[in-house]
Amino acid sequence: MTDLARPDRAEVLEMLAAFGQRAAEDVPDELGSLELTWLIAEFEQRYGIEPDLDDEAFEAVRTVDDAVEVFRAAVLAAGGTAANSTAVSGTAADGGTTDTSADATGPAVTAGAARP
Repeated sequence: MTDLARPDRAEVLEMLAAFGQRAAEDVPDELGSLELTWLIAEFEQRYGIEPDLDDEAFEAVRTVDDAVEVFRAAVLAAGGTAANSTAVSGTAADGGTTDTSADATGPAVTAGAARP
């Protein structure tokens, strides 16, 4: 799998720009909870992966770069089988894989897990 299969900062900015009907360069770096909720839904629709964020992990995503790290980790945890920039439904083929690693760049993510 190449980096092209994983979301990058430009793609996340593009998704956020659609939310506010604005240009990508006008999207602020800081994310509000409503923007993040919408962004997660958009990511799920495009990639067919649900990044399972508990409340603590959700609160840790404050910037565009934090979101990029969470989404990249979700794609990697799903085995890199996600489609890029296409509407796909469902979860990872293996039923979800857990990546419990966390570092200073972002929260831990569980991909493909069922949402309550």
